[in-house]
Amino acid sequence: MGVVYKAQDTKLDRFVALKFLPLHLSTSEQDKARFIQEAKAASAINHANICTIYSIDEYSGKILIAMELVVGRTLQERKNSFSLKQAIDIGIQDAEWLAAAHEKGIVHRDIKPNNIMIRKDGIVQTMDFGLAKPSGAPACRSRPRKT
Repeated sequence: MGVVYKAQDTKLDRFVALKFLPLHLSTSEQDKARFIQEAKAASAINHANICTIYSIDEYSGKILIAMELVVGRTLQERKNSFSLKQAIDIGIQDAEWLAAAHEKGIVHRDIKPNNIMIRKDGIVQTMDFGLAKPSGAPACRSRPRKT
């Protein structure tokens, strides 16, 4: 739901990613609200496997999300190059960030290989919370199973 650019943060001397709402969507109040909801959902969770959101801003009348620049390849790009051990590790990391989101009452709703980056050091990070929303229910808790 956006166009992402690599940019230089001149105040803190670092590279960041800037995600802009596409021009064809930027006039719709519904799309603006969804874009802002994405930033709020991701920024509500402090977890190593979730891309850090720095701010929501506006530039020349366009809404943007400033976020951590994650260097790596998407799960989609790498999906055929994993050993069994790597695949299990990726699955565990995904389960950990999902659990963190659910603990905050946030449901992602758009988990797919293009939204998950794998850094060179093997750390998995989800990049896109575009369809995420508060669950409206208490945080997920595991319950004992009756046997």
